[in-house]
Amino acid sequence: MDRAQKEKVVEELGQIFESSGVVVVAHYAGLTVAEMQDLRARARAAGGSVRVAKNRLAKIALEGKPCASMADLLTGMTVLTYSEDPVAAAKVAEDFAKENKKFEILGGAMGENALDRAGIEAVSKMPSREELIASIVGCIGAPASNIAGAIGAPASNIASILSTIEEKAEAA
Repeated sequence: MDRAQKEKVVEELGQIFESSGVVVVAHYAGLTVAEMQDLRARARAAGGSVRVAKNRLAKIALEGKPCASMADLLTGMTVLTYSEDPVAAAKVAEDFAKENKKFEILGGAMGENALDRAGIEAVSKMPSREELIASIVGCIGAPASNIAGAIGAPASNIASILSTIEEKAEAA
C-alpha cells in the first residue's frame, strides 16, 4: 500500500468515525472468511457496515475526532462494525459475538462517549430507531382510533336498537 492509498484509507476512516452513530471494535482472530461474510451481510441488513483496517491508520484517522478516546482499543486483529443508527451496529456485533466465540468485542464509541464491553452490550439492548418510531406512531395513533370508535359507536348502537325493535315488531 503506497502513501496515496494510505491517505485515502485514513480519509475514509475519518468519515466513518465522524458520521457513525456507533462504532464497535472487536477482535476477529480465527474467524473464517464465511463467518466474516456472514457478519458483513448481517451488518448490511441492519443498515451498518464492517471494516477491517490497519490499527495505525485508524489511530491517525481518530486524531481530532470526537471518539478519539477509543484509540486504546485498536490493538491486534481488530474489525470495526459501524452504523448511523446508534443501536444497529451494536446489536449486530452482540448477536454475532454470542454465536461466534472467536469474535470478541472490546468496546467502541457512541459519539464522544467511549464504551467498554458492558457499554456496547447495554446499547445493543436499546430499541432501534425503527422500533422507537413505531412505538411513537402507535402512541399517536391510539387516541385517534379511540375517537373514531367513540364517534362511530352511537350510530352502531342506534342501528342495533332499531334492529331489535324491528325483530320484536315482526315477532308480535
